[in-house]
Formats: sequence, structure tokens, C-alpha cells
Amino acid sequence: MNKKRIIVIVVDSMGCGAMEDAPKYGDDLNCNTLKNLADATGGLYVPNLEKMGFGNIIDIKGVKKENNYSASWGKLKLKSKGKDTTTGHWEMMKLILDKPFKTYLKFDDFIINEFIKRTNCKGILGNYPASGTKIIQDLNYEHQKTKYPIIYTSADSVFQIALDIDLIPVETLYNWSKIAREILDEYEYGISRVIARPYRIINNKPERIGSLRHDYSVKPPKDTVLNILQKNNKKTLAIGKIYDIFTGSGIDETIPTKGNTDGLNKTLDAIKNSKSDFIFVNLVDTDMLYGHRRDAKGYKKAIEEIDSYIPDFINNMTDDDILIITADHGCDPTYKGTDHTREMVPYIEYSKNIKPKNIGIKDSLSYVGDRVLEYLS
Repeated sequence: MNKKRIIVIVVDSMGCGAMEDAPKYGDDLNCNTLKNLADATGGLYVPNLEKMGFGNIIDIKGVKKENNYSASWGKLKLKSKGKDTTTGHWEMMKLILDKPFKTYLKFDDFIINEFIKRTNCKGILGNYPASGTKIIQDLNYEHQKTKYPIIYTSADSVFQIALDIDLIPVETLYNWSKIAREILDEYEYGISRVIARPYRIINNKPERIGSLRHDYSVKPPKDTVLNILQKNNKKTLAIGKIYDIFTGSGIDETIPTKGNTDGLNKTLDAIKNSKSDFIFVNLVDTDMLYGHRRDAKGYKKAIEEIDSYIPDFINNMTDDDILIITADHGCDPTYKGTDHTREMVPYIEYSKNIKPKNIGIKDSLSYVGDRVLEYLS
């Protein structure tokens, strides 16, 4: 008998329909990342996901319903309060939040002054909610003149710091981000993530460098499935920004990625070679490059690229491996603004040895963690 493993791939922000309480979060009940991006782009071409039952979850243009599906399929609701990356991933690992992380329209003068004092950066620019691509365009001239960091937030619980890393070293950006994390935690500001946002001037235009982005999340307040696995001598491998989301807690090995293609290749290599019991993957481009930037065509291509890797994943899985494909929240690229949308997420579970079924609608993303514990116990 082979070693049992579970591979969970989170397609960041690939929601599949608004939660009933979406209006409380400023979202329309018509928000539906998968359906709306497919409608806007002429349909998805995902033959491998289609065979698994992807088109059975909801109506998706270009994706047929499959009677003889090869995987279990269904939808998961978000039980926690919020609609951000940390909330979604923590809930998957059975840490449900009854209070959302705090959001701000601007950060208090006390916090900004403390940041300036501890970093010795002399001053800051911004301090308002904004799209990252727009704010660096708007404030880049002042940034070049003053060397002040650009600080901004969004509808999500984030404190974001942008620097031109040809003007100020990326190591300084990372250090300032760590200092911001320390300040926010020290004064209990309840911010989910500090995000270091490096950019460069390319063809006379500021461009964010996604491969050098780094997230500094708040530490999970209690054990998650990852910690439970470690305590039971199971090895955990994080690919992509999973390590950042859990601040390394419960993770034995981490592999950073430079975007989806790199993440997919590293996931395939892990399926072939890793001895870890649990492989936890985040594919960030769907959210960072396409959801937030309201790029439906880019989002479509990203999902189709993920689909193209599925045969190689399956061919290199053992009979005792399980592959789960899901998401953490929505980010409907056809919706207004640039923020996440509060949505249910799709669930696909494939195994060569387990009979597939329609799991229906589960009331929490923690169904993922339940499956991990149940199978690896």
C-alpha cells in the first residue's frame, strides 16, 4: 500500500456565487466570479475539470454538465465573518472567525507616526483605500522626489506598502513591512495582512513586481489542521503564499512561487517526489493579477492553464492520493471596484480509489480540513 497523501490546490478567489449575506459586505447578490467571467469571455475551455463534474456545480458557459463524472463535486459556504484570503484559508484549516478582521478608510495618525518613527522613513504618501496599480501611478512622482513609502488599504483588512525597489532596496521594503506588522499587533489593530508591494519603472510606467510581493499575516490565534497534523507526525508542505498566511505555523517545508505557472510546475514536482502527507497550494494570479484588476480574459486564461495541468497531476498520483481543488473567496472580475466579493466556492475531490459523488452544499470551508483529518487519520 502506498503512503496516503492529500493535495489541496486553492485557486485564489475563484468564487461560484454570492453568499446570502453578501449585501452586508457591500456586494451584489449577482456576484459570481466563475459564471460571470465565463459569460464575459465567451465561455471557459476546461475539458479536464469538466470530466470531473465542474460544470455540475453551477452553470458555466462553455462547460458541460457531466453525468459520468470522475470526481466528487459541490459547493462550500464561508462561515467566518469576512471575505479575505486569510479568513478563507484559516477556515479551510478549521479555524472559523466569528469577528471579521478590521478594515480602515485611513490609518490613525498614531499608527502612521509610530511607523515613521520606527522605520526612520521621514514621511509617507497615500494612507487611503486604493487600487495598487492606480496609487503607484498617482503617487510615483512624489515617491521619486521624497523617497517616502506609499501606504494604502482596501475593502480588505490590509496595510500595504509600495516602493520602487530601484530607488529603495527590496530588503528595506520587507523590513518596513515587518515593523508595520509589529506595530499593528502591538496595538491590537486587528489587521489581517501587511503586504509588501515592490514595483519598478518599466517603459516609463510603474509596474508591480508580483514575484517579489511578500505578505506578513497575523498569527493564527489557535491551532489549525496544520498543527494537528504536525502533532501526529504528519509532514506538511506549503507551496505559494500558504506559509505567509499561516505565519509558518504547522508547516514543515515551504516552497515559494513566482506566479501560477511556477506554482503549477512546483505542485507537479511535489506530487512526483514529495514525501509530505499534506501538500497545500495557493495559486495567486487569479486573484492578484486578474480578479483585483477586473481582467476577465486574464482570469479565464489562468483557469484554463490550471485545467491543462490536471492530467499530469492525476498521472503522477498514487492510488492512495487525493486531489482537492477549491477556492478561498470570490473576486468577480465583472463587478465594480477592485475588491473581493463574498461568495461560495467550488469543490472538486478526485481519487483513483474513492467513488465520486455530489456532496451538495456544505456550510463551511472547514469541510476541506475535515476531509484532510479524516483521510490522514
